Amino acid sequence: MSHIPPATPTRFGLHGRPPRAGRRRVGIVALLQESNTFLTQPTTLDHFRQDLLVTGEPVRAALAGSHHEVGGFFAGLEEAGIEAVPIFAARALPYGAMTAECLEALLSLVGTALDAAGPLDGLLVAPHGATVSEAVADVDGHWLTLLRQRVGSIPIIGTIDPHANLSPAMIEATDALVAYRTNPHVDQRSRGLEAAGLMARTLAGDIRPTQAAAFPALAINIECQNPGAFPCLPHYEAAARLRAAFEQAAPDGPVARGTVLSTSIVLGFPYADVPEMGSAVIVVTNDDAAAARLHADALGAGLWLARDTFLPTLASIDAALDRAAALPGSVCLLDMGDNVGGGSPADGMALVRALLDRGMAKSFACVYDPAAAAAAASAGIDARLPLAVGGHAREWAGDTASAPVEAEWRVIAVSDGRFTEREPRHGGATSFDQGPTAVLEHDRGLTIMVTSRRMAPFSLQQIRHAGLDPASFRLLVAKGVHAPVAAYGEVCRHFVRVNTPGVTTADLGQLAYHRRRRPLHPFERNAG
Repeated sequence: MSHIPPATPTRFGLHGRPPRAGRRRVGIVALLQESNTFLTQPTTLDHFRQDLLVTGEPVRAALAGSHHEVGGFFAGLEEAGIEAVPIFAARALPYGAMTAECLEALLSLVGTALDAAGPLDGLLVAPHGATVSEAVADVDGHWLTLLRQRVGSIPIIGTIDPHANLSPAMIEATDALVAYRTNPHVDQRSRGLEAAGLMARTLAGDIRPTQAAAFPALAINIECQNPGAFPCLPHYEAAARLRAAFEQAAPDGPVARGTVLSTSIVLGFPYADVPEMGSAVIVVTNDDAAAARLHADALGAGLWLARDTFLPTLASIDAALDRAAALPGSVCLLDMGDNVGGGSPADGMALVRALLDRGMAKSFACVYDPAAAAAAASAGIDARLPLAVGGHAREWAGDTASAPVEAEWRVIAVSDGRFTEREPRHGGATSFDQGPTAVLEHDRGLTIMVTSRRMAPFSLQQIRHAGLDPASFRLLVAKGVHAPVAAYGEVCRHFVRVNTPGVTTADLGQLAYHRRRRPLHPFERNAG
């Protein structure tokens, strides 16, 4: 069983030690990965090494200035005069379930980093909430529980992605969890600041966070998971009304018992086939478990009563392209079945093939294909060569629509695949590396960027860094559902979500679930 090695009780103050004299010290631990259990390929430690895997002070260097929630942790603690103690941060692009060895290695690193951290008065944590391993279905509940056992009664407050599959173990192991409130996730730093503020007031003795969660038997379809629009918006507005009094109150001094400190709508991640899969609600009050339970149940009941509003429309490829052709200006086609932010292989060609077959000029797509990128770079700029692009992942076996597109291409650009993003974008990252990259052009007006590493479409710098102008394209394919909107909204007047095939299909009836909770609406209609 994966474990975080135990601490010496006297060193880490287990079992409720009295407050230390002097400046407070709060540790920071982040472990973020969204695991798609329908993928055949697992997440390994190398996936974290390719993205982010640091301990100690390098955590500060990597994230303190970012739009990430950990950046908010650092800023909030500094503002409160609390010493931030960077301990551990690991992040990997969404992919398959972690190997058991990967989870064991990560937890061992956490334990070693905790040993080096010294005495702590609290912990700010950033789990994703939808992490799965081959050995443990609820990885986030698992590591948070181990962390609680390790550090004892000091406050543990954290953030989660709204695509978490929340578990009772996550709630039990923490004093407060705060979910992002936007999708695309552009408020991560703000939620980190919120969590740090709760920690500061907890250590000052102003509040005692007490949380409860509700778990309506409802899976919210990914197509409907936009907090800023119907059907989600009314529920986010109800949650905001509950916490309004605390947000508008003076920032210092005692808070009345029962005051709602934080509320979160947790939308769920339908591509992790685990017992926790589905929606949830979190309410944090000041020292009032009954009030937290009452409010959480009320918000959960609201989701349940509105359950049929969360059913998707699911536009086919042909219907989506017909609609796009009739719209004025640039259109972003959201390739939902090959959603890289949901763990997909990033090389499905169903939508790209349809664009090529229809001869829809000024079209752009980005595809993961290391072999094509290498061949194009070797051939050089302006070279023409036959290539079978995309569709190589074993997930497309038997799916002729998503198979490789074989054609002759002209190489129009090559790059090292590295770019930066200054603006807040989904995921909060600022530096990206998609490996050696090439841009291919077809005579029928289709441009394809081929990358050596999977890359989610969270930044238009992905296109610009290779010398392309995203505004010059009439149709841009983004392999996502909501996440690309923050970036692509800069150049696209319209967004059309396309029900493409794949391991992130929005048609959940196409996925074979074995471990999800039952009953669960809409799989079992009107499940109570």
